[in-house]
Amino acid sequence: MARWFIITGILMIVVGLVMSYAPWLVNWFGRLPGDIRLEPGRSRVYIPITSMILISIVLTLLINVIRRLL
Repeated sequence: MARWFIITGILMIVVGLVMSYAPWLVNWFGRLPGDIRLEPGRSRVYIPITSMILISIVLTLLINVIRRLL
């Protein structure tokens, strides 16, 4: 269990560093076709449907690969 916390922490640090120092690598995220963005007046509504589906697919594949290797 502790190993999973360490791996998760390292992945979160890597993602944070990429978003801080190389934002152009993830600039496409959130602007995919199917993401809903409404900006009427002063308010903003953002519903990242396609982005969340993509994250779900990638994480599912990654977890399945890791489970088969262990």
